[in-house]
Amino acid sequence: MADTTRVAIVTDSTADLPAKLRERLGITMVPLNVHIGDDTYLDQIDLTTPRFMELLAHGGDFPSTSQPSAGAFELVFRDLARTHDEVVCILLSARLSGTVQSANMAAEAVSDVIRVEVVDSLSASLGCGFQVLHAHRLAVDGMSAEQIAGRLRSQTNRYHAIFFVETLDHVRRGGRIGKAASLLGSFLQLKPLLRIDEGQVVPFERTRTRSKATGALVDFAENLAGVERVCVLYNTTPGDAEALHNRVARLASHESEVQLALLGPVLSTHVGPGTLGLAIEVPTGE
Repeated sequence: MADTTRVAIVTDSTADLPAKLRERLGITMVPLNVHIGDDTYLDQIDLTTPRFMELLAHGGDFPSTSQPSAGAFELVFRDLARTHDEVVCILLSARLSGTVQSANMAAEAVSDVIRVEVVDSLSASLGCGFQVLHAHRLAVDGMSAEQIAGRLRSQTNRYHAIFFVETLDHVRRGGRIGKAASLLGSFLQLKPLLRIDEGQVVPFERTRTRSKATGALVDFAENLAGVERVCVLYNTTPGDAEALHNRVARLASHESEVQLALLGPVLSTHVGPGTLGLAIEVPTGE
């Protein structure tokens, strides 16, 4: 069903919202870029996660990523101005990517045509995607772009993204680890839990096996004062994702629009195969 609200909702490909859901809700997605050798792919458009993993397994050049250009955002904003009055654009943490910067430049360029509120989610994957879905609900309720953006910015602490990786090689090579990076050496032989805190990836807990790391994810969710929605994040282990969801779904007071989120090629570049995690939305005030 096409979007009929006066406020358009825009996000980027790292929010990991399924295409069918975006289409049904009328949410616009601007893709980031994946670079492998001399080839450049649009995240989740030209390159799927399974295909990306095939390319990764074949070795060769280590992939890299880049944000959308300001021009790409400007084209989207100008197109939406034909059917909407305002735009709210919720994006990957500015501490992980230049995507927010590109969108802000585009918002300034179209300011005489349409109002655009750019929101730094301070998160990634469904940690951002949950905010996008919240923005859509607020738009349907009739809130203005300014009101929606203000609500989201005041509630970023409602959204948690926590995950473990098979190896820190991808996180380290991608340069996306934040404070406490000095601890990396002590994590190398473990299955480290990482979380997004204040917009950057930080070490959270040491675990020695995949089973213990999965248990630590469950413990994290159980120790929250409340869980409104929960989604499992994965890229190559759907069976593990299903099993984890079966353990945490009971904690949520609302069923999530997305219960299992497949991490796209851009995020998978920086976490590597075998990643498993949770995105959690907690009640207001948590």
